[in-house]
Amino acid sequence: MPDAPPGGRPASAPGDATPTGLYPPGGGKLTRRWTEARRRASEVGTRVNRLPYLSRWLFLASIIGVIAGLGAVVFYEALSLSSHFFLGVLAGYHVPTPAGEGNAAGSTSYARPWAIPLVVVLGALASGWLVFTWAPEAEGHGTDSAIDAVHHNPRGIRVRAVVVKIVASAFTIGAGGSGGREGPTAQISAGFGSLLARVLDLSPEDGRIAVSVGVGSGIGAIFGAPLGGAVLAADVVYREDFEFAALVPGVFASIVAYAVFGAFYGYHPLFSIPGGYSFHTLQLAWFALLGIIAGGVGLLYSKSFYGVVGLSARLPFTRKLRPAVGALGVGLLALWLPEVLGTGYGWVQKGLDNQLLHTSVWVIVLLPLARIVATSLSIGTGGSGGVFGPGMVIGAFTGMALWRVLGSSTAGVGHSAVPFVVVGMMAVFGGISRAPLAVMLMVAQMTGSISLLAPAMVAVAIATFIVGRNDDSIYRSQLRSRADLPGARLQTAMPLVGALRVADAAQQARLALPEQMPVADALDSVHRARVPGAPVLDSNGLYVGAVGRQALEELARREPNAPVQRVVDTTATSVSASSSLATGLEALSQAGGHWVAVTGDSRRLVGVLGAGDIVRAYRRALYDSLGQLARVTDNTVTVEQRVGEGSALAGAALRDAKLPSGCIVLAVRRGRQLLFADGSTVLSTGDMVSALVPTTHAEEVTERLKGRQASGTGHMV
Repeated sequence: MPDAPPGGRPASAPGDATPTGLYPPGGGKLTRRWTEARRRASEVGTRVNRLPYLSRWLFLASIIGVIAGLGAVVFYEALSLSSHFFLGVLAGYHVPTPAGEGNAAGSTSYARPWAIPLVVVLGALASGWLVFTWAPEAEGHGTDSAIDAVHHNPRGIRVRAVVVKIVASAFTIGAGGSGGREGPTAQISAGFGSLLARVLDLSPEDGRIAVSVGVGSGIGAIFGAPLGGAVLAADVVYREDFEFAALVPGVFASIVAYAVFGAFYGYHPLFSIPGGYSFHTLQLAWFALLGIIAGGVGLLYSKSFYGVVGLSARLPFTRKLRPAVGALGVGLLALWLPEVLGTGYGWVQKGLDNQLLHTSVWVIVLLPLARIVATSLSIGTGGSGGVFGPGMVIGAFTGMALWRVLGSSTAGVGHSAVPFVVVGMMAVFGGISRAPLAVMLMVAQMTGSISLLAPAMVAVAIATFIVGRNDDSIYRSQLRSRADLPGARLQTAMPLVGALRVADAAQQARLALPEQMPVADALDSVHRARVPGAPVLDSNGLYVGAVGRQALEELARREPNAPVQRVVDTTATSVSASSSLATGLEALSQAGGHWVAVTGDSRRLVGVLGAGDIVRAYRRALYDSLGQLARVTDNTVTVEQRVGEGSALAGAALRDAKLPSGCIVLAVRRGRQLLFADGSTVLSTGDMVSALVPTTHAEEVTERLKGRQASGTGHMV
């Protein structure tokens, strides 16, 4: 295990994360049961990780989908109860609802206007106290936190943060704060994906996919848009790329989540649209104009939101009170414009039903700006809620405002605001979220209006181009592309890591701590071993997490006899010994570049992997490759032979083929596909293998490839 660097370690080192609280505080029978449950989970994880890709993800995505659907139900009910209590009972006001939720008209005026600001502030106070007391990472919009976890620590979403997010968001939005319900729902399923990654010891790549799929399926469930949710799982994590590996699992999870949520509330769109839509060529010009405006509104939304975030961070009082300051502004604004309260979906429905025709055009024009201000004050100051929903409401108001300004008598505009409202929803948030395809599909499903997709592409494309030129996004945790993933650039610079296994580089751990060891003794052992931290094992010798020196020191000062399990970081990344070294490099990057535990079957500790270990293994492999090339002389021939049906090499990886010394496989042609071979390449019957072989072994290699029943012919050069 690498020595501690001079001057101490960053807080992100393995084992220094806040404990997840998954361990029972007492001992005896409860601890034994927990240990047994952990052992069984390890066995299940071993079996799951051995499954083929499709079977593995059919299983994992289905579980994530069930939790996403149930999580959406739980949060929907919590938000409904909160809204009824805060706005209905305390303030005497009822917000309108969309067609998919009853199509209630809502109150026509305030029964107790003076109560509105007080109620919004009360909900923000409750939310702020809850978040900053128990789980500070639950502040703001949960989708961005989940995206950050996808890229940097898929195992790191705490169960506590998910629970706090549900309750705090219900307080914030239910009391009238401007926020979306997709953020909390996404964090529920993303948090469960993170829990699966920990409990089943999923690989870093599978962990990323699990959390990403959780984000998409949760949002797809709460909006009744499974296809949009499936695409969102792959689209929202990058600004200029697509996570193809998450698409198929996302489809599985989103379908299941939609089925579960719909079993409680029905299978119908969130919004209803009267009549149909007829395409007019001239309308493309107005959609292009809407795209230009939508791009600017999206940028204003992002800049305003993060401007308030920065301003809030400089307020000279406790973070618990900051959401209340923003809520006061929202409450006062709502006295003039009630459209800024809550999710705003009911007001979008009114716009689709042409029920806002008698509202002043100046009020309609101000609605997008008012909603931007309200969302920034509600969520940007530390309140809890999503920014996806408000973004679509802002877009709907933007489209409605343009339609009112142009007037129905203008050529090509039409007599209904519906096309402009729907396309505005797509364009504003599709552009600023940098996920245009997913948002288009989601809005189309939410409104049941597939016919608007084709003309809407003009507005969405223009809005996305404008936002892209400014390199902005409402989700600041998005990476530009997969090339920016932690460790991806190193893998590009060190291509041989894909041919090596973690077992080739891992070294024996200098120290492994039993979870029941007193923390004072553990700290002494860490000092004597001169290591920054150590893996922790349970009574069965299974790896359960990591602990860092800093965490041990903090607990030792308070309770020197407390067991190590009190400070175990169960979110610490680990990697399987059989994984490729490229996977090990990714795991090491997620762990902050320090060290990761290496495990075998059933989470048995095999060793540890550090940056120096990877460099040394890579150097050995490079020297071996250069040495092999240096030995290529006139006594070497090129063999090209097809793998026969009777060959023992069919189905074997090249590293396990035990080819003669000095034999170098250059390439494998499989049908029309040319594979540049490495140690992990598995040969199949019918493959044409090209290799450099010492003359003395040429006939042996040819016969081994052909097998007893040759399939095709080969030759030597």
